[in-house]
Amino acid sequence: MATKAGSFSEIADEFFAYIRDIRYCTMITVDKKSRPRARVLLPVWEVVDGKPVGWLAAYKSPVKTAHLANNPHTTYSYWNPRQNAVFVDSVSAWAEDRKTRTYVWDLYRKGSPAGVGYDPYDFWSGGPADPEYQVLRIDPWRVQVVRGTDLGSRIWTEESPS
Repeated sequence: MATKAGSFSEIADEFFAYIRDIRYCTMITVDKKSRPRARVLLPVWEVVDGKPVGWLAAYKSPVKTAHLANNPHTTYSYWNPRQNAVFVDSVSAWAEDRKTRTYVWDLYRKGSPAGVGYDPYDFWSGGPADPEYQVLRIDPWRVQVVRGTDLGSRIWTEESPS
């Protein structure tokens, strides 16, 4: 049974614990014919003004770019064999300014607040200015955390979803 969280802070500890444990998620976008496309990625997360904000270091592939240009709504899905899961419904958009790209680069290197990250130099040897290094900002409007022990879940939603 799902219960509604009054604020993100009510589910934040469980959210971060599951993300730290699971690490990789499936990102789902939708094409112009409303067909979903999934790929496995590793976003980093933080809380800004009481709400979750995700960041994704990624290559700006033609498919991902076309999907987001047509429909910026995305879902990020985390799951482990113990049936713990996190589902993040959101709006994702490219963050192209140098300050944000450097900020996200540092979040990945430090391990982010969730303790998840990696050294982006392993993928982009030119550092934050590497033209292949791109960043997506993930703004959730709904987060569901599912406990595998009893399949109970708690859901946070933003008051005014995009």
